[in-house]
Amino acid sequence: MKASLVQQELKKLENKQQAKVLQGFFKTGKGQYGEGDIFLGIKVPDSRKIAKKFKDLPFNEIDILLHSKIHEERMVAILLLVHNFENGKKEEIYKYYLKNTTKINNWDLVDLSAPKIVGNYLLNKDKDILYKLAKSQNLWEKRIAIVSTWTFIRERQFKDTLKISEILLNDKHDLIHKSIGWMLREVGKKDQKVLEEFLNKHIKQMPRTTLRYAIERFEENKRKSYLKK
Repeated sequence: MKASLVQQELKKLENKQQAKVLQGFFKTGKGQYGEGDIFLGIKVPDSRKIAKKFKDLPFNEIDILLHSKIHEERMVAILLLVHNFENGKKEEIYKYYLKNTTKINNWDLVDLSAPKIVGNYLLNKDKDILYKLAKSQNLWEKRIAIVSTWTFIRERQFKDTLKISEILLNDKHDLIHKSIGWMLREVGKKDQKVLEEFLNKHIKQMPRTTLRYAIERFEENKRKSYLKK
């Protein structure tokens, strides 16, 4: 199995009209967060099908895909890394993932992989690396830091989500505002009291986007009350 076969399969599914839409949606213009990213216009379910077909692709061939300029090739690489992680190669994949964060360079790639690889690997381990990533100058490393904690939230472990949220609250990027709000909302699904305590402490410094995401599931009167604060 070769990476070139995956590339051929993806090329067959290329949709130039959809690619143009995705390049706008994922902000690939000059100065935007996805600047220069190239899309073929393939939807995630189709990328998943290809990843499943090539689930036994050798690691060195996955590496070729991850270093591609084409978004969907990196997407398939990410899906294959998750598959390999879930099938026993945990430490190897985790270390490789953290060495290649510059290639996990859009929010969909982060969100599909960080909880499943970084979060799962660190679930019962020291989590210092997440705090290092949260203080990075790299947008995607910061998003990896907060989104990885989704795995902990599912186990009702909220401490790291809340601490990393505090580190990132003053970040300037909208994608970080959204990711914090999303994780806080997930905390609230498990324990709304914990979320409200965090909101009451930090609401004055919290970006409005973060607040709106965090309180999305509140009952209407309480949601309006927080928006007025």
